[in-house]
Amino acid sequence: MEKQGSKSYLFSIVLVAVIGGLLFGYDTAVISGAEKGLQAFFMKMGSMYTDTWHGFTCSSALIGCVIGSGISGMLASNWGRKKSLIFAGVMFFLSALGSMYPEALFFEKGEPSMSLLIVFNIYRVIGGIGVGLASAICPMYIGEIAPSNIRGMLVSWNQFAIIFGQLVVYFVNFLILGEHTNPIIESIGQGINQVAANSDPWTIETGWRYMFGSEAIPAGLFTILICFVPETPRYLAMIGQDAKAEAILARINGSVKAKEILNDIKNTVSEKTEKLMTYGWVCIFVGIMLSVFQQAVGINAVLYYAPRIYADMGLNDPMVTTVFNGVVNITFTLVAVFTVEKLGRKPLLITGSLGMAIGALGVAMTFGNPSLQLLCMISLMVYSASFMFSWGPICWVLIAEVFPNTIRGAAVAIAVAFQWIFNWIVSTSFVPMFNIELTPGDGFGHWFTYGLYGVICIIAAVFVWKMVPETKGKTLEDMTRMWKK
Repeated sequence: MEKQGSKSYLFSIVLVAVIGGLLFGYDTAVISGAEKGLQAFFMKMGSMYTDTWHGFTCSSALIGCVIGSGISGMLASNWGRKKSLIFAGVMFFLSALGSMYPEALFFEKGEPSMSLLIVFNIYRVIGGIGVGLASAICPMYIGEIAPSNIRGMLVSWNQFAIIFGQLVVYFVNFLILGEHTNPIIESIGQGINQVAANSDPWTIETGWRYMFGSEAIPAGLFTILICFVPETPRYLAMIGQDAKAEAILARINGSVKAKEILNDIKNTVSEKTEKLMTYGWVCIFVGIMLSVFQQAVGINAVLYYAPRIYADMGLNDPMVTTVFNGVVNITFTLVAVFTVEKLGRKPLLITGSLGMAIGALGVAMTFGNPSLQLLCMISLMVYSASFMFSWGPICWVLIAEVFPNTIRGAAVAIAVAFQWIFNWIVSTSFVPMFNIELTPGDGFGHWFTYGLYGVICIIAAVFVWKMVPETKGKTLEDMTRMWKK
């Protein structure tokens, strides 16, 4: 077994690492089921809890995502990949329990106040830090431990886990809600709302707590399991632990291949770290722009607001359509998983960009026209599916493997931080941009928004064609030699 290497050992390690991706999806999507009950609970404060406060509360985890991704490079370089992931798991676990019961230690349960609202948001930011760390370090970990011939496929499983985590939490929220119903929120003007008298009190007092608390189970499992996986051989080589690095490489690749890989790693890791710009600005620019385009193409405007969009299309049951769209997303993510090593990274990204452009421009031209409702829905699904086999997983693959070993921690941190910043920009700008009207009822915002996303998709295709190197079949050490040239 040692001569050949153990595939089952490799896959068991990757399986544990992708639970971090599942938690990423779980944490970012749990708010979708809990937000109405949460809103009704804090509205007991009175007029202080406005739409603005609710918008901030729903998106506060993104602040933590930016922080977590920003510090991921420092932690990955100083603590190692494994310890950084353990820390991320602890953040997920604390956030789940704290968000479920924010009154613990300081407040009386069931009595909302501004202080309690701030504490709740702090717990959500803590969870966001876990998401930011996992989003940067899970692909890095998988990329550094996987053999080059299947690295793209294994890193792609991380994106599958993210999408799967979102679907899991939708289902968990559905089970928790059970016979109960979400509260009815009525606007009374000027960004102030009231809870309808016939709203279900259970969802206001208890339901949202169970939804947030449910994350503690996968978070606890991840934190325990990650303790049993090895550190990555590339990090061990960087800190001079060559014997440990070779032992792990031998178990994954076989003893003969392990010596070759370790020699290759040592030839490119002359120092523990190098200055960020050692390999030129283009290297960093490519990583940052991959992250920017992954968000600027507008996908989160679909993932976060799908029920609203399908309702605005005039569909009778937008939630059913949203679930169907989720199944399509999972299916096309699997397309990437099983073709990335055959077709390469660049062809999938360029094809996906053009498919998204067609879908987005199709939505722009058909939205609001009742006779073209079906074509509009299909266009939106083409747009979403094209992202799922391209920019969704492949961006993470490239970010995990495009940077040289000695600057990977810092470079990945910067790239992923830009991803979360643009996630926030797209998520917060979509609704106001979508609702722009030059004259009452003209629907200007509808075609402008998706027209803009379509144009960005075309620019993204040109960027990949001209500037992004193909990494299929290359070792991580090959990337160091490429950028040195």
